[in-house]
Amino acid sequence: VKYEQYEWCNELNQRAAHNAIYFNFQNAVKRWKAGESRFPKFKKRSGGQSFQADAGRGTTIIEGQRIKLPKIGWVRMFQTLRHLGPIVKVVISKTANRWFASITVDTFTDDPIPDIRRTPVVGVDVGIKHLAVTSEGIYYENPKALKRYERKLKRLQRQLSRRNKGSSNWRKTKAKIAKLHYRITCIRQDAQHKATTAIVNGASRIGIESLNVAGMLKNHRLAKALSDASLSSFLTMLTYKAERIGVKIVEADTFYPSSQTCSACGAKDKDLSLSDRTYHCSDCGHTQDRDLNAAINLRTVAMGHTET
Repeated sequence: VKYEQYEWCNELNQRAAHNAIYFNFQNAVKRWKAGESRFPKFKKRSGGQSFQADAGRGTTIIEGQRIKLPKIGWVRMFQTLRHLGPIVKVVISKTANRWFASITVDTFTDDPIPDIRRTPVVGVDVGIKHLAVTSEGIYYENPKALKRYERKLKRLQRQLSRRNKGSSNWRKTKAKIAKLHYRITCIRQDAQHKATTAIVNGASRIGIESLNVAGMLKNHRLAKALSDASLSSFLTMLTYKAERIGVKIVEADTFYPSSQTCSACGAKDKDLSLSDRTYHCSDCGHTQDRDLNAAINLRTVAMGHTET
């Protein structure tokens, strides 16, 4: 890095540029060579702002609700550190004009031990109308945050297109859009965190679908609603929270027809469409909400799963 040409680099500690080049960039290139991602693109200084603030183990100090960063000094934090242990890494990032510190610590925890008092085996069906439905008959509503603010977002985007790029009003409007996107993300993540925590805390084993979200997004009628629901994010949260406390996650086969199968007799209705919200079995006469029916089938899959 030519510090003489880019003097603003001197405003940060020396390891910030070192980490960006020798860790972040190298890892990005390795992922590209492995076919896991595209070749990394150039990032402007004014783009997504983040950097690794520490200069190695022991260089960052945290006392209560404040953190001492190299070349910056003491900075007040919104809350105290929730996990105690040696600090491994600190990444500072800016989102919607708010600064965040992502702190990685060594907690030295043992492998999670399943809680045998958690008896229910639970099936979870995720979707658009309801964020999740469990086999226990609990419905978690989809906040549909993007749909709620879509009109306001479009209005701000039209305003931005009429501004002179780089002008003061252009920057103000762009900041408003970023703030609104951040609000949408927070609403979505809040609903997902509350739902996944409640599900994991009440189960010993969880049956879920193996969703091909990328393929589902190719359906242009549902793409926006699927993106708003963020089903991949929900399942990721559910999985890591379950692993953290020793709850087993069982994924049904990708082509398992959980919605088309009768949870009472096992018959299949191949003519069931997305518009059919109630499952009617022509064999046994069983009638049930289609999402609840699917969740019960996923519970059956989880109950029949054996460790290998």
